[in-house]
Amino acid sequence: MKPNATIFAFSVALALSAADPKPKPKYQYESEGIQVTIPSADEPKAKAIDKESIQSISRYLNDGAVAWVREKSCINCHTTGPYMSERPALSKWLGEPNAEVRADFLEGIPEKPGAAETEKDGLRYVPGSWTAIWRSMGLAEWDKHVTGKLSEETTKSLADMMLRQSPNGSFVSYGEVEIPHITTDFELSLQAARAVTAAPQWLATLTDPDLKQRVEKLKTWLKSAVPKNDFDRVLKLQLAAYMPELVSETERASSLALLSSKQHADGGWSIRDMSSVNDWHFKMSETVLNLIAGLPDAQKPESDAYMTALAIVLMRQSGIPTGDARVQKGIQWLKAELRQSGRWWMHSLYRGNYHYITYIATAQAMKALAACGELPSLESE
Repeated sequence: MKPNATIFAFSVALALSAADPKPKPKYQYESEGIQVTIPSADEPKAKAIDKESIQSISRYLNDGAVAWVREKSCINCHTTGPYMSERPALSKWLGEPNAEVRADFLEGIPEKPGAAETEKDGLRYVPGSWTAIWRSMGLAEWDKHVTGKLSEETTKSLADMMLRQSPNGSFVSYGEVEIPHITTDFELSLQAARAVTAAPQWLATLTDPDLKQRVEKLKTWLKSAVPKNDFDRVLKLQLAAYMPELVSETERASSLALLSSKQHADGGWSIRDMSSVNDWHFKMSETVLNLIAGLPDAQKPESDAYMTALAIVLMRQSGIPTGDARVQKGIQWLKAELRQSGRWWMHSLYRGNYHYITYIATAQAMKALAACGELPSLESE
């Protein structure tokens, strides 16, 4: 799908989100030969993280991404984006990721890079920036973990991404999508930093003066950006992993202490502890506000798979050993919550129908388990 079609698809999705919720669909993902049922809280849990369960997880991640490419063909933050950003690094355990998904990302690279800043609802932003970031990050991770070398396509995609940077050096979050993805400018700009640092030798060999200046502007903005919420604050730990020179030791210690303080007694974390609802995004729809307020645990959010997995990843990226009590409690929570379907259930905080955040959480949970040496290999099968 060409870039203008991708943006159109995103606009349609936003329009649908503002409408009344549709009846619950039967499948989360469906295409020829693929039928993935809607996730639910009452799915039976897996007995262990073993080769059989890893096969189920691998199949779920692959089926979801392939079905989306075939039926929707747009790069998004909830399925193909997490697949390409996290699945390549899991090749050691799951084998090489699906080339059909990468091909879809390649097709999304525009012939003419960049776009002009525009304004809507009082917010100034550059159209297509979030799509360019997810596409570039996915292609960079593929180069890093699958081929081991920078491709021409990734180079072209990164140039387009940087040309969609806002004048202040950030990448502005616009449009309401799955919490926690593309919710704050810091989170989105951090993904751009991940893309440029993941691409093999891209920064080291960069000679274009304009692109070099844009990278420096991104660094300056990330270093001085005022956190919107506690989610931004703990994400400083991830920034320190990508660009260590931008985060002081004091900031790292403060972010780690904050993250540790959010751990629940059961060993997990909750994404809803990381921000008040109104601070997730500059504009929250009544549909989303009512959904979150209406959840049974709205007053005291329970642990969820995404934030638990991300917390473990942040700690490991910060050099916290796997034997640390906080990490171990989080790992035990994740192990206990895996479902036989090969996914980690999580209620969507954007739509109460497809629960795409279950897919995001599953990809992040696999990243956390891999970071702690908890995955059996499927390579010999």
